[in-house]
Amino acid sequence: MIIKKPADIPSSEITDQQIYRDRRRFIRNTSTLLLAGMTGTVLQPRPAQAGYGGQPVAGTRPGPFSTNETPTLYKDITSYNNFYEFGTDKKSPALLSGSLKTDPWSVAVEGAVSRPGNYFLEDILKGQPMEERIYRMRCVEGWSMVIPWVGFPLSGLIKRFEPSADAKYVEFQTLLDPVQMPGQRRNVLDWPYVEGLRMDEAMHPLTILAVGLYGEILPNQNGAPLRLVVPWKYGFKGIKSIVKMRFLEQQPQSSWMRSAPHEYGFYANVNPQVSHPRWSQRRERRIGEFRKRKTLMFNGYAEQVAHLYQGMDLKKNF
Repeated sequence: MIIKKPADIPSSEITDQQIYRDRRRFIRNTSTLLLAGMTGTVLQPRPAQAGYGGQPVAGTRPGPFSTNETPTLYKDITSYNNFYEFGTDKKSPALLSGSLKTDPWSVAVEGAVSRPGNYFLEDILKGQPMEERIYRMRCVEGWSMVIPWVGFPLSGLIKRFEPSADAKYVEFQTLLDPVQMPGQRRNVLDWPYVEGLRMDEAMHPLTILAVGLYGEILPNQNGAPLRLVVPWKYGFKGIKSIVKMRFLEQQPQSSWMRSAPHEYGFYANVNPQVSHPRWSQRRERRIGEFRKRKTLMFNGYAEQVAHLYQGMDLKKNF
């Protein structure tokens, strides 16, 4: 069965949500189901109209690891984006991503797994525990946000594919379609966009696949319909509009590693002690704030992830 979803919502119709209050009440009062992850049931939602940002993701519950920091405004999260498939500036993704069609959508699973195949999006979402996780997200360029993602742990999905002992890495690939993604008509990167994680990074409980933000389905410019969120690597590892996952024995080479190997390594992390060649990681500017703040090691998630890199020289293994 192919998932039933509404026509894509133009970015011009995305309404600003000034303050995100009482998310549990919002979810409880939501009457229209879009992605009922616990049951697999999918209903047709109402069309977009003034008063809310998009279509709600139902069955969402508060997830672990959320920060108590105030989330960034919805209008900023959805209008200030890195998504080179739609342009290299921050505004183009919101302006040009309306051309992306996310219905139907499928993800190819390949490599060292017992259950390879081509999975429709609703098959991937079925049975996944939809959680809201408010993560600190710091971009390599020095700006940061606090984003209330809606998604599910990547580890649960990986287990369903039954990777073999040979699978040491997971490679992700974005859709390749220059008609829908006009930025791919330019040789900015070697398309399609590719990213990868070591298996223990992919299986870490902080790592999620996101399908929404602020309790609602992801806008195209934020990586619809399925994107990777690794909060201690934001700006380095956040591949969007995923259409392929490959389980590999050898370390994959990401698009940025091929394009600028002196700037982007496989183990790139948010690390104030290791400067990017063009930007320092020591300080960051939270979108909506004037003054810069100190960047936290691993974006503030050191307690949870520092052990993954024990014994590694992160200045060499960046």
